Amino acid sequence: MPKKLFVKTYGCQMNVHDGERMAELLAGQGYEVTEQAEEADMVLLNTCHIREKAAEKVYSDIGRLRPLRAAKPDLRIAVAGCVAQAEGEEIIARAPMVDLVVGPQSYHNLPKLLRRMDAGEKVVETEFPAEDKFAHLPARRLRTPTAFLTVQEGCDKFCAFCVVPYTRGAEVSRPAERILSEARALVAQGVREITLLGQNVNAWHGAEGGLATLVRELAAIEGLDRIRYTTSHPNDMDDALIAAHGAEPKLMPFLHLPVQSGSDRILKAMNRKHKAEDYLHLIERLRRARPDLLLSSDFIVGFPGETEADFQATIDLVEAVRFGSAYSFAYSPRPGTPAAERPGVAAAEAHDRLLRLQAVITRQQQEAQASMVGRVLPVLFEKPGRMDGQMTGKSEHLMAVSVTGPAELRGQVRAVRITGALTNSLAGELAA
Repeated sequence: MPKKLFVKTYGCQMNVHDGERMAELLAGQGYEVTEQAEEADMVLLNTCHIREKAAEKVYSDIGRLRPLRAAKPDLRIAVAGCVAQAEGEEIIARAPMVDLVVGPQSYHNLPKLLRRMDAGEKVVETEFPAEDKFAHLPARRLRTPTAFLTVQEGCDKFCAFCVVPYTRGAEVSRPAERILSEARALVAQGVREITLLGQNVNAWHGAEGGLATLVRELAAIEGLDRIRYTTSHPNDMDDALIAAHGAEPKLMPFLHLPVQSGSDRILKAMNRKHKAEDYLHLIERLRRARPDLLLSSDFIVGFPGETEADFQATIDLVEAVRFGSAYSFAYSPRPGTPAAERPGVAAAEAHDRLLRLQAVITRQQQEAQASMVGRVLPVLFEKPGRMDGQMTGKSEHLMAVSVTGPAELRGQVRAVRITGALTNSLAGELAA
């Protein structure tokens, strides 16, 4: 009988992808994924270190596993991801029932780490190996019409609030030929949309011409209908990539482009190396290239030193850009980052600002969704919806769309007439 693996993933799309890849690696070791932790022979906590108290949340989750370990003494517990990288041996010191700690740059070694763990060793692997971990990962075996494809990892930006350069390492780009080979294999399995992943994906330099060249070469793959990429940095959005948004129809009209603040003073304190005016000018150029481009972003409010005037500058930027969606957070200090040593804004004030910002973002999201009602949109169907007889997919603008239709819609791009805008999705009907 196959052993059962339960994976809990925290955080970003890169982490989601890493979780999938670790599950694929462990499948080669006889593990089959389960959705129920109670069934598991191994629990893998795939962690994120972006938010405050991220490590404490992991320790709390480990504590919740005690009854499972008591009922099943052979249960293996592993901690992976960025908390694993940051905490290392401290995890096992604080939570001795953890058997394995592995960082995001070392998970390709899971098969040999499991052998050490099964021999009774407490294993900690948080090095930054020089070898290409992707060369050691198994071929993908997907049954989905959409897929993530990692093209770049790490970050050299050193924003004052961010731990990524310390947990993911320096920027590294995968060679174009390996990316294209993996993309062709995914398409051969039925994948019709690929999202290129990287901490600074538009800093990819695996071939001359940068990400725009890669997008063009991917677009030439027959059977690949849609291309997306995330997450981007404004400073790496070059002329060629901007032009690609207008020239390449397979590059979807949705872009996540974090700005973090609308205040130049706060952007400088964050070490973002761009100004609000630079960002607005960049958006203007992108929309000239692709007028129907829908934008998403990230915002931090309550950053150390932020005044009400700084916060108002952020609101002004949001109103100027008109986002389709955005992620917003009250600042939380991350140990080891420069901003962690600075006096912060009062928690109540930061929370108030967050609610005010989110109200503006929510209004803009609702306006963007409402603007789709009555239109006929191409939708790539991915899975059954919540209701019987319903199928759900994504529009070109990454909006979830649900229709009444057969399961055979899965993997198809079909025209859908949008009939309603719900809280976080659209309702529609198949167009004739």
